[in-house]
Amino acid sequence: MVSIIRRMTKLRALLDIKLGPGAAVLPQNVTKLHMEFAKRMNDGHFGPRKFWQSYLPRLKYHNPAVSMTLERTTNQEGPALMTVYFDDAPQPQTPGAPVASSQTEPTTSSQQRVATINMKHRHESEILSQLLALTNAVPVEPTPQETEQLQELAAQQELSERDSARHAIYNAEKKREEAILAQARSM
Repeated sequence: MVSIIRRMTKLRALLDIKLGPGAAVLPQNVTKLHMEFAKRMNDGHFGPRKFWQSYLPRLKYHNPAVSMTLERTTNQEGPALMTVYFDDAPQPQTPGAPVASSQTEPTTSSQQRVATINMKHRHESEILSQLLALTNAVPVEPTPQETEQLQELAAQQELSERDSARHAIYNAEKKREEAILAQARSM
């Protein structure tokens, strides 16, 4: 059986993706998110980079059907933009009916709407709040079971920190004793 520490670490990683800031369900009319920013984080590209690393995995987890693309440029002075594509075409009434058009067919401009968010010099939480307001996304709330797991993980983390502090004191005392013994031997 795998040790409890490894299992808790994997559970924490899964809960970090499943819950937290950025865990939101986008409406069905959102078809694509496209981000464009510089490779380096200088000149206002730090917020978009942190959004990409921290919040985008949670968004993708809860919205697997939405295409999320990223373009990183070498131009530091260039814009940092997030483009949100909406498909305002009426949805079929029957959920089991086959769709007549394929994904490769272009949609008409009257059915597709595009909105842009300027991310340059913005904090990642501000970018997220703008995206949620623009798309009317619904944040994901933890279930009672997930809340209980989060509390267990927090208690385990607190216990781990206390153990680490206790062992640090023990190790410092042991090193001090070894230093005294080494000094006594050299005399």
